[in-house]
Parts: sequence; structure tokens; C-alpha cells
Amino acid sequence: MAFFQVFVLSIIIVGSLGKSFGIRRLYVNFLLKIFEYGRVNIETAKKSRYDDVSAETDDEASLTSQTSIAAAEPGQKVMVNGNGFLGKPQPNGNHLISRDPLILAPDAEYQSTKKEPPRKISSSSDEFNAEEEKNFEFNLENCLDYVKAGMEAIIEDDVTSRFEAEELKNWNLLTRTNRHYEFISWRLTVIWMCGFFIRYIVLMPLRVLICFFGVMWLVICTALVGSLPDNDFKRWMVPPILRHCFSILASSVSTVITYHNEENRPLNGICVANHTTPIDALVLMHDNCYSLIGQRHGGFLGVLQRALARASPHIWFERAEAKDRLAVAQRLRQHVSNPRNPPILIFPEGTCINNTSVMQFKKGSFEVGGVIYPVAIKYDARFGDAFWNSSRYSMMQYLYMMMTSWAIVCDVWYLPPMFRQEGESAIDFANRVKSVIAKQGGLVDLMWDGQLKRMKPKKEWRQKQQEEFTKRLKGE
Repeated sequence: MAFFQVFVLSIIIVGSLGKSFGIRRLYVNFLLKIFEYGRVNIETAKKSRYDDVSAETDDEASLTSQTSIAAAEPGQKVMVNGNGFLGKPQPNGNHLISRDPLILAPDAEYQSTKKEPPRKISSSSDEFNAEEEKNFEFNLENCLDYVKAGMEAIIEDDVTSRFEAEELKNWNLLTRTNRHYEFISWRLTVIWMCGFFIRYIVLMPLRVLICFFGVMWLVICTALVGSLPDNDFKRWMVPPILRHCFSILASSVSTVITYHNEENRPLNGICVANHTTPIDALVLMHDNCYSLIGQRHGGFLGVLQRALARASPHIWFERAEAKDRLAVAQRLRQHVSNPRNPPILIFPEGTCINNTSVMQFKKGSFEVGGVIYPVAIKYDARFGDAFWNSSRYSMMQYLYMMMTSWAIVCDVWYLPPMFRQEGESAIDFANRVKSVIAKQGGLVDLMWDGQLKRMKPKKEWRQKQQEEFTKRLKGE
């Protein structure tokens, strides 16, 4: 018991200093070897079962083929496909759907404006030419793109899949990503049971203890700093104290973070990043001091918000105030105009996405003016899915899932500062920043609004689609 207490205390002290023994990175590398071993076992077991099934199938197919060939008429060809069954060969695995991202886009301006060349009318009949000229504006084939896009959306749309857990290529020994592999072989069963014991009996209690201590320490430190007079000494004290507190909190979920291009770390202005989880703020505050903006919360998040507000300037809105765009923009301008304030951290998507894509950036933070610091965050879902589906899980349920995951492993890229160009609209500027973040993080750049997981498509979008479809029918 004394050893456990010393171990916990050493983790807290080292984490509070922003240092590491390197144990977490060794732990992550060891997990990768375990995952690879599990993959080999799963593939071996699958291959063995497939061979057994194929042997039985081949015997049945051979008998069926011989019977069919014997029953065939003279000269009739009997085709046997690669699986040994009569009939047409199966598809070779190529995708049957080739999506056109410009059809049924949220805004008609994104759609293709390519016009089809006019058809040549070759007829000696003047009456026939006049009739063709009259009916030339309507082509039935113009609606086929919309029919195809509609079918694709029914099968699998681009939006819904962005609010589900990222699909893994290989099983990571977690029951929440279970594919019924834990009992596929006795070796994998033993490894899974050992992992279950380590995560729930060893890691989870340790992480809960560190998290509780981290929250309490954050509340105490921010209360002490908040009691100081607002002067240069207080502003000098806040950044290291906040980094110190967030380093402890980061240890509670076993974060392994790699920061790239630290010379581009934000100093002031506005910092924008893609949004996957509330842990995004923890990941960035671990390395730098930021002011935060967002809606007031109760519960666990509310405790953290009130603690942070004591020590540094943050912008918290009530639900009704957050809908007032002018009030939000005004407070943003006031914050950015003061060079003594730390950079303000904003997630322009407005909701959590599953870290496979970047969705529409709200233009509000790009209308304020000044410098924008883009940041790309990419999580490694093999060790734990950091995505928070707020419509499905509460904050406490989400924290439980994080503390029973293997670890939170991510890369953070600080990108060069960007400025709004002359004549560039806020929407175009937001899209330009979004594309840079998506490219660096290896994410899909989508134009859809992330709020679609909570609301129906806007009426204006349907009207624009109707107008665009009318233009197509007229051949404009």
C-alpha cells in the first residue's frame, strides 16, 4: 500500500512539473505490439475457419456442377464462378458507387456549373427542327444526378457517419469496439482478460484518484491566483499555474501528446481548431495558456468553468446570450483588442465530430479581424476513441469511457498564422482555414454544418437546390 501511495504521488509531482518518466510512451509502444499480435491471431483463426468452410463448399459445388453439366443440353455453355457456384461471377470488390460531392451540396454555389454542350440536330424536316428547338430546354437525364445522389445518401450519407465512433481496421481489445474476437482463440482470450483487469482494476482507480486531485488542485490554485490584484505579476503567474494544473488533469486519462511546429504556438489573437471532444481544450492548455469561450454548463464542466474564470479572462455565455451573434462578436473584439489577454481558443464547428473529418466552420470568429492561428488535432483511435457523442452519452459516462480506455494518444500541429485577405468574405476565409487544418490532420474536408446531428436541414438549402435544379432543366 505504501508503494502504491508513493507511485501515485510521484506521478502527480512529475505530471505537475510537465515532465514524464517516458513510461506512457513505452506503454503505448507495448500496446501496439499486443494489437499486432492480436491481429495475426484473428487472421489466422479466420483463415482456418474459411478453409474449413471452403472445403465443404467445394464438395457441394462440385456435385452441383457435375449434376448441372450432365443436365445441360448439348452445346449449352455452363458457367461456374470463382466460388464454385453456377451463375454470374461475383463483383471483384470495387466500389459500385462513385460519389459526386458537388451534387446536393449545402449551398448551390458549391455545385458544378458545367453546362452540357448543345445537341446537334440533323434532320431535313423543318417541322422536326422546330419541335426539337422547342423541347431542347428539358432533358430528362438532367435529374439523374439528383436521383443517384439521393440513392447514395439513403445508403450512406456524408453526415451521419461523422457522429459515430471511428471504425478501426484492427480490434483494440476493447469491448466497446468488440467484433466478437475475444473468444476466437484461447491466447487472445487470455490477453483480453488481462487487459480488462489492468484497465478496470489498476488504471481506472488510479486515474479517478489523479483526476479528483487535479480538479481540487485546479480549484485551489485558481482561487489563490484570483485573489491577487490584477497587475503584471498576476498575468505572469497565470500561464505556468494553468499549465501545471492541466498537466495533472492530462495524466488522469494517460495522454501521450506530440506537439509539432511549436514555433507557431499562438501568442495572442484567435486560435481555431477542429473539435472532437472536451479533452481538446485539455490537450491544448497542457502546452499553452488560452482564454476559452463557450456556453455556461452545470455539473463537472461548470466547476471547471468557474475555477478558470477566477484566474484569467474567459467568455462564458448563457444559452440565450449565445444566440446573440452581435453580443458574441462584440465580446470577442474586446478580448482580442487587448494585447495583454492570452489567445482565445475557439472550436468553429460548434459541435464534436468523430475526428475523421472537419465540418463547416461558423463564420463568427472570422469576422472579428486580426490574426487567426489554426491548430490541427488528430487522435489515434486505436488506444481509445476520444469522440464525445453528447446526444448519446453524458459527461460522466464519457469520462468513464475515457478512464477505461488504454490511453489518449494524439498529435497537435501548430500551423502558421493566417490573415483575412483583401476582398475575402468571412465565409471564404473560414473555408480556407478549414481546408488547411483538414489537410494537415489528414481529415476529410466537408462543407456540411455539424449541427445537422441535432436539427433538420435549413429551408434555405432546399430552396437553393430547387433553384439549381430548375436551372439545369432549362439548360442555363
